[in-house]
Amino acid sequence: MKKYLITSPEHYTQESSSFKKALEASFMRHSPDFALYRDKENANYKGLAKIFVKLCKDYKVKAFVHGDYLLASELGADGVHLTSTQLSEIQNAKEKNLEVGISSHTTEEVLEAQELGASYVTYSPIFASPGKGEPKGIEDLKALLECCEIKVFALGGIVNEEQVQEIQNTKVYGFASIRYFY
Repeated sequence: MKKYLITSPEHYTQESSSFKKALEASFMRHSPDFALYRDKENANYKGLAKIFVKLCKDYKVKAFVHGDYLLASELGADGVHLTSTQLSEIQNAKEKNLEVGISSHTTEEVLEAQELGASYVTYSPIFASPGKGEPKGIEDLKALLECCEIKVFALGGIVNEEQVQEIQNTKVYGFASIRYFY
């Protein structure tokens, strides 16, 4: 099962050395397969994104940039992760030879992302997660996996090994998390 680390400014400062140190520690401790640079607050977004992509390459982790396929392409990232409101950008990102991930919260969003050619989706929230609404649960995840072919990362409230094990007992491609990795 693949592991997908998502960054959060709660775990580092906007200063590049703090960011680099926190990310390297997570990479060494958890060996993720994928990582997403997501930081909606940083004035130095591009600068940290550049460090992020380089570190991912150094640690052989697939690098994804949140929400901006042009920046992802410019920095040499492996892909871009888009929201469910950015589905119209999938084809543009693919034309830049980027893998494309989509945030999804319903079966309909997953199937639409699949139809439009996304590489994978995150599906959330599986477990209780602050501010993310009612959790979907493992049974809902299993039902989703029966009706789609796209790679699915379970996301939301995944903070410990017991939850990872529950997810691993499904046919899911992997899991994504912020708190599990920090």
